[in-house]
Amino acid sequence: MAVRHHLIRVGPRDVWAVLADGSRYAEWVVGTSASHPVRGRWPHTGAAIRYQVRLGPVHLDNETVVRHHEEGTRLELEAHAGVLGTARIAIELRPWGEHCLVIVDEHPLRGAGGRMHNVGIEALIQLRHRAMLARLARLCEHDVEEAESRRALGQVTVGSDADGARHA
Repeated sequence: MAVRHHLIRVGPRDVWAVLADGSRYAEWVVGTSASHPVRGRWPHTGAAIRYQVRLGPVHLDNETVVRHHEEGTRLELEAHAGVLGTARIAIELRPWGEHCLVIVDEHPLRGAGGRMHNVGIEALIQLRHRAMLARLARLCEHDVEEAESRRALGQVTVGSDADGARHA
């Protein structure tokens, strides 16, 4: 089971704001090139986003469904990967002083991915998680820095509410 953690230098609320925006999934999930919500209210249980994976000239469209969520602290997803089957991905946010400890736990759930799972695949998932969590950290930290800069300049900040709706 691939479990990895990363300390992000912003609070859990700021990290949740990124996770709660289904249109930003491709910005932090390694391997995806585009994403958009397709049903439900992301990140509520049952909501789904469609994402695209590009492998050279080949484009694969897949879907990720929210299986469980606890507002601001936990998001459990089932990522569909075509012939490879599905994976369960649990993302937990814990306050760590003024920062956020993000813990990702991923493992194959159904299909060929589970049957092929071994130490080598586990190592690749760990590398993917390392890159994914670094991307998530950069994105969250940049969003907070940008908002602070706007506030310092007296500008109105644009953000997302809990439903992912953009507002000023």
